[in-house]
Amino acid sequence: MFDFIPSSPVWQVFWYAFLTAVATGLGAIPFAFIKKQSPTIMGFSNALAAGLMLGASFGLIYEGIDYHLGKTVLGVIAGLVFIYLTHKILDRFEGMHHFEGDIFAGLKKGSFKKAVLIVLIMTVHSAAEGIGIGTSFGGGMTFGLIMSLAIAIHNIPEGLAISAVLTSRGMPWWKAALWSIFTSLPQPLMAVPAFLFIQTFKPLLPAGLGFAAGAMLWLTLSEIIPDAYEDIKPEKTALITTLALILMVAFQVYVGE
Repeated sequence: MFDFIPSSPVWQVFWYAFLTAVATGLGAIPFAFIKKQSPTIMGFSNALAAGLMLGASFGLIYEGIDYHLGKTVLGVIAGLVFIYLTHKILDRFEGMHHFEGDIFAGLKKGSFKKAVLIVLIMTVHSAAEGIGIGTSFGGGMTFGLIMSLAIAIHNIPEGLAISAVLTSRGMPWWKAALWSIFTSLPQPLMAVPAFLFIQTFKPLLPAGLGFAAGAMLWLTLSEIIPDAYEDIKPEKTALITTLALILMVAFQVYVGE
């Protein structure tokens, strides 16, 4: 399909999975045309991100249940506990400006914790998708390519959600694009071992999907939606979030067909 990709199956799995990671950065492009972050735009961005993340969470849970209900539920609970404890730990670093500047330069005051949480959650989420890519190639190169293309397309609105959170807190769009790509790097890194050791990694997939969904749900309900309320009215937040949620769910169903 791509002449620059080596013929070795392992390298093909890696590079196709890497292209899915790069696709995540495309979600930041719309923010290149937004020159000024007014409170209204910040509220809209947070509401949009909330809807996209809720839709992605429901998609992860639904996909996990297809593999194993119990493991998915346990994964959701583990994700909730993990992100709650991580939130508490990051409270200690909030306000340490030197530390914040080294990692997420350019963010507005008080935004460090939310930026770390969104990057962390989406990175964990990408690890589960990487396992999905790797195991799909075990069913043949054609099936793996179809799965990689579907996930690459699916990654674009996820990159939009990440960028909406980061740019609304003062980060330039191109840095948001790089951080979006960074969150998807576990996809090629996890795809190769999952391809080589399918029988070992496949049972972990529903728990990983549930874990990412639980963490994403907590962040959306605890941080992103309350932030949207600060900049736009609750009814506008509900409208934008619901529309984004429906569009994300419809998009996932369409891509998965």
